[in-house]
Amino acid sequence: MKQRQQLLLIFVTVIFFSWGFLPEIALAKTAPPTKANSASIQPYLDRVVKNLTEFRLDNGLKFIVLERHQAPVVSFVTYADVGGVDEPVGQTGVAHFLEHLAFKGTIRIGTIDYKAEKPLLDKLEQLDSQIRAAKAAKKTDEVEKLQAQFNSVESQAVKLVKQNELGQIVEQAGGVGLNANTSTEATRYLYSFPANKLELWMSLESERFLEPVLGREFYKEKQVILEERRLRVENSPIGLMIEKFVDAAYKVHPYRRPVIGYDEDIRNLTPANIRDFFATYYVPSNLTIAVVGDVNPAQVKQFAQIYFGRYKSSPKPKSKIATEPKQTQTREVTVNFPSQPWYLEGYHRPAITHPDEAVYNIIGRLLSDGRTSRLYKSLVEEKRLALAAQGFSGFPGDKYPNLMLFYALTAPGRSVDEVATSLRAEIERLKTEPVTEAELKRVKTQARAELIEALDSNMGMAQQLLEYEVKTGSWRNLFKQLGRLEAVGARDVQRVARATFTPQNRTIGKLLPKSK
Repeated sequence: MKQRQQLLLIFVTVIFFSWGFLPEIALAKTAPPTKANSASIQPYLDRVVKNLTEFRLDNGLKFIVLERHQAPVVSFVTYADVGGVDEPVGQTGVAHFLEHLAFKGTIRIGTIDYKAEKPLLDKLEQLDSQIRAAKAAKKTDEVEKLQAQFNSVESQAVKLVKQNELGQIVEQAGGVGLNANTSTEATRYLYSFPANKLELWMSLESERFLEPVLGREFYKEKQVILEERRLRVENSPIGLMIEKFVDAAYKVHPYRRPVIGYDEDIRNLTPANIRDFFATYYVPSNLTIAVVGDVNPAQVKQFAQIYFGRYKSSPKPKSKIATEPKQTQTREVTVNFPSQPWYLEGYHRPAITHPDEAVYNIIGRLLSDGRTSRLYKSLVEEKRLALAAQGFSGFPGDKYPNLMLFYALTAPGRSVDEVATSLRAEIERLKTEPVTEAELKRVKTQARAELIEALDSNMGMAQQLLEYEVKTGSWRNLFKQLGRLEAVGARDVQRVARATFTPQNRTIGKLLPKSK
């Protein structure tokens, strides 16, 4: 049991770091209903809607504010509608890189003397460009000379940095959970404060994106990210497998690229690339902020106008995402690596805004949601073919048409082909045998309970509101989700399963030990 849990943790961790497929975060809990049925939680949801305020500043930046006065705390999430899919060709990883640099401070935070630091940062960028040119020309002596100058200037610049000053300010003021994450389609910045620190948050967060210094410790951070990639992808069997698998499943859509970026692209990124990306996507019209907790909406709006109203308005960037053509035949990829064998199987499915979103949610739960799921009971408990068998619906993102991904770690002495046969048999059952009302009731109850849990904290609520606001066009769709799940019937499951789980829509991945 402990081994299985560790292996599942490895799989999820790889996805977390390389693809931004993120678990929900729960902080600052409040007290929603405990009974997981539609009738009992609807009044709670109605109260949430009643206590929610939204407004948009003149520059286009939108705020969603939810009053919750159970505890004197507030959670904040700044949601940038930009992720890995928006990166220019040859600059994969730039969104994730920018997220790292957003913690390095501003012209006032994170520096002892910005006037002295600025020319050093400019010099580093100049020397880096010269080093690249010298390497391309294979001028070894010149490279060594320039590198020595670079190291000298970098050591001078480091002496002017106040390490983690932003984090120290937050911590000293009672803030917790200062963090961020980048996924295929979004970048989120989040933390919580005592309720009386609302204005401090406004000041810190607005300055972070008004006057960032995106070149500070740029080259040091690049090495950190490269090491992260080596650890999570190149030296990780399942990490490498996932990267190859998604690349096979997609031909043109940028979902095929890892959020952390490709090694060569990361190495070639420059501060100018970061600045250009920031100038394009970190504009007020592309940002949405959620404030959830013990706040007065009128005061939030007043402070927002003072601090975030300083941002210059700019048009929301237009999407340039390529449309993935329909898959017409089974695709398969095999990776050989010293590892216990894994088996992956994925199917294309529509985006989160599709009318059948709730049906896909239910199908995912039936097949792979915990120990009561069909894959776990069949492959792990009954047939003992696998140590773990699970899946994700909406991978590697859900804003655009995506994948239902199933995976299994083979048990000792069993083969991936045995696992594949049994996994596919469970998928076929959804097409040929109507799901029982008892099983549907069970997964719907699980879905309701998980929604309650996700909304049970200020931070969880803030994140869910933003996901639905940005991806579906309105936060109100979050509260319509229960009704949509409740309406799913056995015929819906069969209809969607038959349309989705076809050989021509299938991508297979096999991670096998290296041949002797």
